[in-house]
Amino acid sequence: MGIERHMPGRQPRTRIQKKNTETILEAALDVFSQHGFRGSTLDQIAKAAGLSKPNLLYYFPSKVAIHRALIDELMQNWLDPLRKIEADGEPVEELLAYVLRKLEMAREYPRESRLFANEIVQGAPNIMDKIEGELKSLVDEKAQVIDGWIASGALAPVDPYHLIFSIWSTTQHYADFDAQVRAILRPEGDAHFEDAAAYLDTLFRRMLTP
Repeated sequence: MGIERHMPGRQPRTRIQKKNTETILEAALDVFSQHGFRGSTLDQIAKAAGLSKPNLLYYFPSKVAIHRALIDELMQNWLDPLRKIEADGEPVEELLAYVLRKLEMAREYPRESRLFANEIVQGAPNIMDKIEGELKSLVDEKAQVIDGWIASGALAPVDPYHLIFSIWSTTQHYADFDAQVRAILRPEGDAHFEDAAAYLDTLFRRMLTP
């Protein structure tokens, strides 16, 4: 996902400050993705970062500030694959490319996916404004594109919103339920992602092809 991290409201001035900021956010990503926002503490994050709590608080004034910084960056990166759907592209291939981009993100960034899932499960208290704003606007935009493809006969009739929800659930599942998937499949490394890609290609291609 290539998240570029920075401190909200105060730019790091030195190499050490930049390094410490990155270390804190990396540690927080581990802690939040494992325990969720409510189950995580500043002490846990400071310990994971190898910093004292007062040192951590120099960079971020609260647990909320750290979480918000991660979520803000995550939302931008999480939406990029959806933004890449081109209205003038070949409809089935555009949507299948989106499916594969989402699956690759689940493979490469499982902690970020679980961070987002934990936030949603808890009612999205820290990002509801983004869900109701930026995310909804983008989904509405792409739903109109999908409806246009259907109207032109280039895509089989399907509810565009539930299609997008289905893509999210079938791809992010491999990150959010990684332990379950691995316990059942017992794959060698990440080999199951190749099988998942082939399966999802078949599933959505059959559903979407007119």
